[in-house]
Amino acid sequence: MNEVLKVIISGGGTGGHIFPAVSIANEIRAKCPEAEILFVGAEGRMEMQRVPAAGYPIKGLPVAGFDRKNLLKNIPVLFKLLKSRSMARQIVKEFQPQVAVGVGGYASGPTLNVCGDMGIPTLLQEQNSYAGVTNKLLAKHASRICVAYDGMERFFPAEKILFTGNPVRQNLLDDTLSKDDAVRAFGLVPGKRTILIVGGSLGARTVNESILGNLPLVRQQGSVQFIWQTGKYYSGEIHAELERRGCPANLVVMDFISDMRQAYAAADLVISRAGAGSISEFCLLGKPVILVPSPNVAEDHQTKNALALVQKEAALYVPDADARRTLLPLAINTVTDHEKLDALSRHIRELAKPNAASDIADEVIRLARQ
Repeated sequence: MNEVLKVIISGGGTGGHIFPAVSIANEIRAKCPEAEILFVGAEGRMEMQRVPAAGYPIKGLPVAGFDRKNLLKNIPVLFKLLKSRSMARQIVKEFQPQVAVGVGGYASGPTLNVCGDMGIPTLLQEQNSYAGVTNKLLAKHASRICVAYDGMERFFPAEKILFTGNPVRQNLLDDTLSKDDAVRAFGLVPGKRTILIVGGSLGARTVNESILGNLPLVRQQGSVQFIWQTGKYYSGEIHAELERRGCPANLVVMDFISDMRQAYAAADLVISRAGAGSISEFCLLGKPVILVPSPNVAEDHQTKNALALVQKEAALYVPDADARRTLLPLAINTVTDHEKLDALSRHIRELAKPNAASDIADEVIRLARQ
């Protein structure tokens, strides 16, 4: 292929979609330095800032998600979808890609649909163990579907599936940071067991309430310390409550952790939601984790993600409804059980796919050259 490689990458909405997309783009660039890569995202969503910050151009579509509870609210959504499809067609005509990649999120639907109609090869990256509605619809015309879990033949034609795993943020693999240095960076004590609690950049109400409702138990731990990312949405009310009740000395509270590499290095155990991107990071790092799936996601896919690991003894699982009562006691018992931590670390590391971004990039380039 003598002409310059041109690739459209579409999707976003959450870091779980954006980080893999940027990792794939970086790998394509590494293999084909002259490649032109254009992102297509949804107006007002986080990709419109994160993608340019990573060094790539992006076009925005006015597309929005469907309201499954109030069908009348979907009338404007349908108009936005039609407009987005028209805009996507114009973007594709002007850019003339040889291949398009969909990573999930609102924008991937109209963009990859248009590419499929125009005979442009498309690759889907399905991150979850339970395929989303958009990817199931797009699969009919997709050339290749890259997955991260076994058994995806339930949703997609077996001959189109390539088991690659999910790409993750590459800077997490920098192992030059020692655990003791990472712990000190958070103002905590080396040698003590450390639990990292994260609920995404915005936070997770149930996870936060599980900690806030058990502050006396936190305070009682002499050999266990905690790093707690509350999320920006809940930060104000949590800090006000801690001001009133007093923050335990063994608890570091932050609304957002900018250096997750440092946080993971400090942690002996992580408490997290069960997004596909986060799970892939835990696998790659061999990090023991207790998963508390969000109940507020399409098709309850986070629970299915969590159970896929639990079946392989690679993670522990607490239902959202039980978390306020059982999560913190389970975490403390687990982090002080060295044999349990070692087993969880060993089993989750066996699921890692460290070359996911490179393997997907190879497939993108191969499709473009066909």
